[in-house]
Amino acid sequence: MTTPNNGDTVTIDYVLKRGDGEEVGNTAQTGPQDLQLGSGQIFPQIEEALTGLEVGQSATVAIDSDNAFGPRREELVIDIPRANLPPEPAPQPGMALQAQSPDGQPMTLIILEVGDEAVKVDGNHPLAGEDVTFELTLRDIKQAA
Repeated sequence: MTTPNNGDTVTIDYVLKRGDGEEVGNTAQTGPQDLQLGSGQIFPQIEEALTGLEVGQSATVAIDSDNAFGPRREELVIDIPRANLPPEPAPQPGMALQAQSPDGQPMTLIILEVGDEAVKVDGNHPLAGEDVTFELTLRDIKQAA
């Protein structure tokens, strides 16, 4: 029986669902994902589940919102003057903008509304405030050297 350990690279398939069961992502769209265990690339609950699996086995991991993408923060919904945006492409609801957070980290802002003078954007992760469930299947283990 071979299970992955810290430092190993694993290949997984996953299905990501909101707490209400709505599917919001999967590797059928993106292809299998390679992750190095112990590198902080994924939620600790997923790493823990993967270390107990053998190739071909599956697990379901439920993660509450506080430990997933965090709570929804209303202070991340802000208005940006249109004069601060490039003229092209014209802003549209649902469009993503790249910005820099006050601490210098890149962040994605989603346009909610477009007004004559300002654009309302949301800096929350799309799954902020949501409990999520990952259905995982371990496809391969590449043991660390």
